[in-house]
Amino acid sequence: MNPAAMIKLMGAKKKFEKNHPKFSAFAKKMLECGIEEGTILEVTIIKPGGTPVRANIKVLDSDLDLLRGLKELSEDGI
Repeated sequence: MNPAAMIKLMGAKKKFEKNHPKFSAFAKKMLECGIEEGTILEVTIIKPGGTPVRANIKVLDSDLDLLRGLKELSEDGI
């Protein structure tokens, strides 16, 4: 990854964590305790004045590679 892009990403991550400490703590806890194959991840998006839109996935073994990669990036300080 481009070093300038990495620095920019690290700054955005710190700002996100400052703005949303409960979500950051939740995500960290879920990655630490491990997400296993068969786990359901669900997201709800609610725009101001809008109707909730939901989507979910059932985690596959191949998805776990991505989650492990994200965890490693997080441990590296990104």
